[in-house]
Amino acid sequence: MKTLEGRIALITGAKGGLGTFVTRAVLEAGAKVAGVSRSIKQADFDHPNFTAYAAEVGDQRAAKAVVERIASTQGRVDIAIHLVGGFVMGGPVEETGDEVFDRMLDVNFRSALHVFGAVLPGMRREGWGRILAVGSRAAVEPVRHAGAYNAAKAALVSLVRTIAEENKGTGISANIVLPGTMDTPGNRAAMPEADPSKWVQPAQVASLLAYLASAEASQVTGAAIPIYGPTL
Repeated sequence: MKTLEGRIALITGAKGGLGTFVTRAVLEAGAKVAGVSRSIKQADFDHPNFTAYAAEVGDQRAAKAVVERIASTQGRVDIAIHLVGGFVMGGPVEETGDEVFDRMLDVNFRSALHVFGAVLPGMRREGWGRILAVGSRAAVEPVRHAGAYNAAKAALVSLVRTIAEENKGTGISANIVLPGTMDTPGNRAAMPEADPSKWVQPAQVASLLAYLASAEASQVTGAAIPIYGPTL
């Protein structure tokens, strides 16, 4: 079912462990996708509705520039799905330096702040929009020795909920998905002794995001939705 037909979706981190699944799910739902990452290429997705935009979103100016470029070529941005993120262990809080906190805040929080800030004015003009982010279970259930990561993901949850509150009645919703450990090649390489059958499948995260981007989820906003893995 083409639940996103006629919509323009910007996906940051559009390729990779999760990004590939999300991009394919949104394309299959009928949207035109503007895929953004530093190294993305047109050949990464063989689909007539996909356009690659190699760009950074790490600072406000860069994020605004790529959003303006997408809006000028695609007409507008209806859906912004932010997948950019990163993880490092920093040791106990008292042993974690400013550089680790800054790095985690930059990649997990500030990049989303810049992208969402760039797309919201256009969504308000159109009277319709979807703001979507992928956070982490650690935002609400912190893990040891990852205080910088935990705090950055918690800040992302607060940002998305603030956007939802500020845009009530505008036709714009904002939601965030909080997965546990996902079954990606990167996580398998980093944790070779773990049992990936207990991990979250990226395809399920992608399906949930595609649903939240649709008109069918118009009454869902300000939600932080857990997706923690198999129940059996």
